[in-house]
Amino acid sequence: MKRKLVQTVSDDITTVNNYCVCGVYAWEDLHYKKTQTHSVIQTEAKVEEIAAETTVLCSASDHTSCRRMLCMYMFLLLTLGTVGMCSLYDKQTDFGLKVFSQLAQGSVNKNVAFSPYGIASILAMAELGAAGKTHKALTTAMGFSLQDREMSRQQRLLQRHLSNEEVIEIAGGVMVERKMNLEKGYYRALAKAFRTHPHQVDFTKPEQAINIINAWVSDHTEGAIPEFLASGSLTDETRLILLNALHFQGPWKVPFDPKLTQERMFHCANGRTMPVHMMRLTHSFNYGEFVTADGVDYDVIEVPYEGDSLSMLLVSPFELEVPLSVLSADLSSQRIKQWRAEMKHVKRQLGMPRFSMSTELNLKMALLNMSLGDIFNLASADFTRITTDERLCVSKIFQTVKIEANEQGTKGAAATAAVMFSRMAVEEITLDQPFLFLIQHKRTGAVLFIGQFNEPQQ
Repeated sequence: MKRKLVQTVSDDITTVNNYCVCGVYAWEDLHYKKTQTHSVIQTEAKVEEIAAETTVLCSASDHTSCRRMLCMYMFLLLTLGTVGMCSLYDKQTDFGLKVFSQLAQGSVNKNVAFSPYGIASILAMAELGAAGKTHKALTTAMGFSLQDREMSRQQRLLQRHLSNEEVIEIAGGVMVERKMNLEKGYYRALAKAFRTHPHQVDFTKPEQAINIINAWVSDHTEGAIPEFLASGSLTDETRLILLNALHFQGPWKVPFDPKLTQERMFHCANGRTMPVHMMRLTHSFNYGEFVTADGVDYDVIEVPYEGDSLSMLLVSPFELEVPLSVLSADLSSQRIKQWRAEMKHVKRQLGMPRFSMSTELNLKMALLNMSLGDIFNLASADFTRITTDERLCVSKIFQTVKIEANEQGTKGAAATAAVMFSRMAVEEITLDQPFLFLIQHKRTGAVLFIGQFNEPQQ
């Protein structure tokens, strides 16, 4: 039946497009094949329903009615699917930005680089195996649940959108103690949402396990993070490690000319001034001026990468005295959408520091502040959808991020792990004071990296 429907759509694709203003998608390949620039999610049940309805209708002599009905069904699915996916993407972005806000509040004068996508993916993996109060705590904090109907499919499509970008590599991994039995439902859930399968590791030999995990992370970050786990970071009580790796290497759409890079003083968050290599580029940028809910003025300028599907957003307060934590607290997926909707294309001379930063983050305190203490408590954590062999809880969650921005483009890598055991318009914009940066995939809204630059590295 589904094959017949595919053939019907294929044969009449031109005619259907005459009746539809939406994109048309074939049902094969997980019912997803992009032919225009929209997104779609279709359930098995809906495919069968559409196939049955279409077959009955097409048996009649009025083929025009058949095509119109088929178009109507596809339009509804496209609309509902797009809304659903945008909802998941926005909620994952919002959760990651909230975690970053917690980190920024505790690092007022420090540089911080973070991957919102990484932490959202890791905790989504954990949430798939959570039950009871633990599941409720995770879904309340994250704002979504992959256990809900169709959410796993949306997660998989998000990964597909990102993986389709040549400059992005993403990977998810699960390392499990070889003697521990995982619930079959957890196997299926991981495969459905993340296209990953658990790998058995002998955690009774912690150093050997560390080497295996470090090799996995290094492979998936192009060698940018070769020693993710330090010696001694695991014990023979480790039972499960959830992993996410992300690598990005994007050239600027319009590179900075190295001949124009000059030394200039940067006004650090702690009041000091330090020299930086200030890159310069005169070009037309998307630029806008905005105000936080608390009345703090700031501006945003977008620097696109080659291909235009990703860009870096640079955010800086007008007043030097304003800490970046004030701006990060105001960040959300809707705020970023507002920026993109209201920015104007204007010609500016941009001055941007060449910078490189490496951040190793322990995310436990940030998550505790977001009411996720339950997952760290062995007495109360409920991960029985992962295993019933023994009680599990999260012992630590950490992330390593490396970012380098120069005249040619940006390189970024991130690895995240959860370890379980028993102003006025100006012609020149110069970022010579603290600023936020976000690297975003524009189609999905996924924020791959976010950071605050408070001072140059010594």
